[in-house]
Amino acid sequence: MLNVLSVDVEDYFHVEAFAGTIRYEQWDSYERRVEHNVERILELFAKYKVKGTFFILGWVAEKLPHLSRRIAIDGHEIGCHGYAHQRIQTLTPGQFREDLKRATGLLTDQVQRPVQCYRAPSFSVVMTTMWALDVLVDEGYAIDSSIFPVHHDLYGIPRAERFPHWQISPAGRPIFEFPPSTIRKANNNFGVAGGGYLRLIPYGPTRWAIQHINEVEGQPVMVYFHPWEIDPDQPIVPAGIRSTLRHYTNLSSMANKIERLLQDFQFTTLSDVSQQYSKYHLQPNGSLEELQEPASANTKTARYI
Repeated sequence: MLNVLSVDVEDYFHVEAFAGTIRYEQWDSYERRVEHNVERILELFAKYKVKGTFFILGWVAEKLPHLSRRIAIDGHEIGCHGYAHQRIQTLTPGQFREDLKRATGLLTDQVQRPVQCYRAPSFSVVMTTMWALDVLVDEGYAIDSSIFPVHHDLYGIPRAERFPHWQISPAGRPIFEFPPSTIRKANNNFGVAGGGYLRLIPYGPTRWAIQHINEVEGQPVMVYFHPWEIDPDQPIVPAGIRSTLRHYTNLSSMANKIERLLQDFQFTTLSDVSQQYSKYHLQPNGSLEELQEPASANTKTARYI
């Protein structure tokens, strides 16, 4: 089965874990490592002849305009990760639209093709920001990958559909949603195959989870990671214990895990899998009412990853 391979192109100083330590105005003062790390990723993908979707932060595109072109020349899909890596909860609809338009304009100018896939910083399409889906539709986006069906202290809609589907926006318009992959155990969803989940969980259980989703549940998997996650030599940013653990744990083993995934599974871009999948799921099936969580729900919150 074809799965989705995706990369959120941002640098180590952009992450939410350091948002309380590093201000936006300070970004230019930090060493940029994203270009070198993306080159390593492109070499790895070329080695296994796979294509992926790169969700590029607008700030990165503005500072390194040749990078998005380099990625596109290699045949990969360009997606948008917003401009300033701000969680949507911190923005008004107008501010979100401005951020989105700024990033989209940069990317489309650089690669000379439409950008139709979006992933919110920190998966910040949550119950209080579902209005963002209407802004995405307004701005020409066809596919979103921002709704994480888990409990987490920073993101998540636990009752959201676990698999790709047509999601209905608050204004009643459909957009194709491809959520990060989860495994369901004990009436809770747990993230697998992406970011901190991929770094922290040993490869054996990760491989089992992907096989289970592919073979038992018959669904494609979304793998995602960041260029800084394959860079154990990046500068150490002073931060709290939780932020430090979230960011730096198992950086040295991440590149090897990704290579093993490329050896064991088949991957392509988000648009490729979505186009194939949506042919067989023609009716929108994700209403806002279905996402509301009962007050008495027995749920757990993942606060580490």
